[in-house]
Amino acid sequence: MSERYAFDAVIVGAGIAGLVSAVRLAELGLRVGVLEKGEHAQYPCNARMTGGAFHVAFRDVNDPENVLLDAMNERTRGSARPELVQAMATDISVAVQWLKTKGVRFIKVGHEIHRQHTLAPPILLHGRTYWEGRGGDVLLRTLGGALMDLGGTLVLGARAVRLSMRDGKCVGLEMEHKGTRVQVQAGSVVLCDGGFQANHELLREFITAAPEKIRQRGAATGNGDALKMAREVGAQLVGMNRFYGHLLAQDAMHNDDLWLFPIMDFVCTAGVVIDAAARRFVDEGLGGVYITNSIAGLPDPLAATVVFDQAIWDGPGREFISPANPLLVARGGTLLSAPDLAGLATQLGLPAAALEETVTRYNAAVDAGATGRLDPPRTIAKYKAHAVRNPPFHAIRLCAGITYTMGGIAIDGASRVLNAANEPIAGLYAAGCATGGLEGGEFIAYIGGLTKSSVSAFRAANEIAAGHAKN
Repeated sequence: MSERYAFDAVIVGAGIAGLVSAVRLAELGLRVGVLEKGEHAQYPCNARMTGGAFHVAFRDVNDPENVLLDAMNERTRGSARPELVQAMATDISVAVQWLKTKGVRFIKVGHEIHRQHTLAPPILLHGRTYWEGRGGDVLLRTLGGALMDLGGTLVLGARAVRLSMRDGKCVGLEMEHKGTRVQVQAGSVVLCDGGFQANHELLREFITAAPEKIRQRGAATGNGDALKMAREVGAQLVGMNRFYGHLLAQDAMHNDDLWLFPIMDFVCTAGVVIDAAARRFVDEGLGGVYITNSIAGLPDPLAATVVFDQAIWDGPGREFISPANPLLVARGGTLLSAPDLAGLATQLGLPAAALEETVTRYNAAVDAGATGRLDPPRTIAKYKAHAVRNPPFHAIRLCAGITYTMGGIAIDGASRVLNAANEPIAGLYAAGCATGGLEGGEFIAYIGGLTKSSVSAFRAANEIAAGHAKN
């Protein structure tokens, strides 16, 4: 390890969290190095491929603090760490305004509240390179340029492999670079390499028994390197069993024209989601992200199907900016159809009597306004329950699409990494989707990956800079 680097702060990962923390630290006068395992300038990461909407629990980032707090508390239902909820509500508008000063551009997309701050230019809704020259790609290029202008260092092809500790303090790390191990000395380390959604070993440990049967719905570069390094030095991990993702047609497992859009969420929240025995196993009313997690948790994540009728296909099936109807079939996906449920069951290879009983019982509950008494219950607070009775009947075999994992390294409100006793590990910070404690929980609360990353990174940088100024 003859080659050496030395920085005031070293950042692991050059996604949005890594570059926000790096640029902020550099403008505050610190010597900053960013390590990115991608080897070329357009290195893949989820932030580059993002849809680009900055929101807080589907509220606009400029909403009053109390509105943001209420929205997050309603979604998390007490499962989130209060200091992380408060940090989001307090700092998101500040972080977005700071991004604007660095040249990041936002536009309004449609009338929905959560799309009032969307990265510009907006992504395309088709094509396998829908992101090139758009939202997240431009964001990373803009922040990368700002880092260079401020004298920061970006090392490509650099993979962090081990944290360096001295007397309980993190003082740097080892990285693999150009085929050799390199020592990096640093006053502080910030772990920002995203979730562990592409690591089958960790997915099998925390998310699903069959990671090969869920579809990567992003860059597929999140291997959890930072999480593993942090765990080795005693960091606490929280909320590891939840992820953000969407429902996809099972054809997406082998058809790259379906890996991102259209999503099947709105068909599933209107229809009936069944397992290999033609029985309901999940509350469809809790939304697409919840159903996606439930499908990933099945013994066979490819055993789920949504059953619905023509009214649903022509109604909720046409919702969203990239609707299932007609895009599923147009892009090579499979829509099974039959004049009756028995015929649909035959095409699916399911027991006809069981499917008919499931749908009949479901329809009766809808008619009686008693879906809460179904097993499992079908709530209606978020999504209306539709009876399934207008032929032709349709079905789509499903798969879980995973975008990023919600759990990870435990941090406090200043983005300091916590040990099992909830004490900060000196010199060690984490931000973005490498962290846990905000999203997830029993009801799989989704707050917003871009905003979580921006705020936690901004706070990490401010805390490090304040500590540096005292020394």
